[in-house]
Amino acid sequence: MTWLVAIIVGGIIGWIASIIMSTDSQQGILANVLIGIIGSLAGSWLFGSILGIGSAQSAGTFSFWGIVWGVLGAIILIAILRAFKVFS
Repeated sequence: MTWLVAIIVGGIIGWIASIIMSTDSQQGILANVLIGIIGSLAGSWLFGSILGIGSAQSAGTFSFWGIVWGVLGAIILIAILRAFKVFS
């Protein structure tokens, strides 16, 4: 059941980040889920572990702050992918 929640929340996070970064037309549902899950992990690591922002440890959880930190991590991931010309 935990994996199902991770896939659903990852899809929501990836979808929101792709709309913000204007890459929604280039991504499918699988890319949204992957970017959402990996972006949440990156957001939790960067903002929570490295910068020490306490609520960032909840990135990727089904809560308001979990989705906010997950979307920020996914936006950073999309920006990195754009730098490597994965998305134009």
